[in-house]
Order: sequence, then structure tokens, then C-alpha cells
Amino acid sequence: MSSDITVEKVISKLTSRFQPDAAKGMSSVFQFVLEDGDDFFIHIDDQTCTPEYGQHEDPSIVLRMDSATFIRVVTGQQDGMSAFLKGNLRAEGNVMLATKLSKLFKA
Repeated sequence: MSSDITVEKVISKLTSRFQPDAAKGMSSVFQFVLEDGDDFFIHIDDQTCTPEYGQHEDPSIVLRMDSATFIRVVTGQQDGMSAFLKGNLRAEGNVMLATKLSKLFKA
């Protein structure tokens, strides 16, 4: 894994990697709770993507993990499902939304 990849860099690139066609008619909030970093959420609203730091008051799904797991999953080094099965990632809320995340963003 490249050591220059940080959670902050990933968040800053989310909007440029977003695939609006994959989010037609979708309205969801993905809350990320990082055990060793800043919490943030991504609000997907009908083909728009807005990442923000902090806690959303009513997220659709909450994903809990550490920063290293987050970076491995978003860079494709680890599959989200395998992270979940190994206990590196916990999901609360509408867990089916987690399966759609990879389709919303280009690798």
C-alpha cells in the first residue's frame, strides 16, 4: 500500500470519483466512524455526492472501522465483504447499502 494515501486524501477525491449514473433516484447517507481518525459521512442525493466531516444526525448506514481498513477497502486491496467477515468492518442500519458503495465510485 502506498504510504501517501490518507483518509483525508480519499475524502477529497470522492466527488471526482463519484459516478452519478449509479446514484439515480438514490437518497442515502453513509456514515463512517473511524476508530483512529475523524468521522465523516457521504450524502448521496439523486446523482450528487457531498462528503462532510462529523456525524450525521440520521445516517442510512453506519460503517465502523479503523483508517487502515478504510484505505485498504477504497483502494481495492481488501474487499468490503472480507473486511466485514474478518471483523475489521462493522455495519449498522441498512447494510444492503454497503454493497452499493463500490458501484458509486470509480476505483
